[in-house]
Amino acid sequence: MTAGQEPVQEQTPPPADGWVVVAWTPDEFGDAALEHAIAWAAEGAAAGGRGVAVVNGTRGDALVDERFAAPGGLADLAERLRGTGLPHVVRQEMGRDVAEQVLDVAAELSARLVVVGLRHRSPVGKLLMGSVAQRILLTAECPVLAVKPGERPA
Repeated sequence: MTAGQEPVQEQTPPPADGWVVVAWTPDEFGDAALEHAIAWAAEGAAAGGRGVAVVNGTRGDALVDERFAAPGGLADLAERLRGTGLPHVVRQEMGRDVAEQVLDVAAELSARLVVVGLRHRSPVGKLLMGSVAQRILLTAECPVLAVKPGERPA
């Protein structure tokens, strides 16, 4: 684990069939990504189970980042994950590029899949701020599932 990453909740033993890493934000986009990650991890139960690793990050360059979960949001997330019965870990980090944070966790855990929620951004917004989802899609060494709110896992 790198500096700044602290597990909020972790169950052991690690999953036999690997990890699904989800880039999570406390909004409808993060909820859609988490729902798909849980469904994909639950499908791996026959192979010994998959775990869900949730990454919530911020660059810390703004006074308030609505995508960085407050302690209450993290507690609700941990409770939701406990209810699945799946192995899980929640990591929250500040200070680096969010895409790099997600990719670092995926590499560390040898992720089988990364799940990201997609949000519509204007061309100017993409130019000025970049796109976390796009960087993950183009750089990840494992498959990436990009989802939108309203889509249900198959």
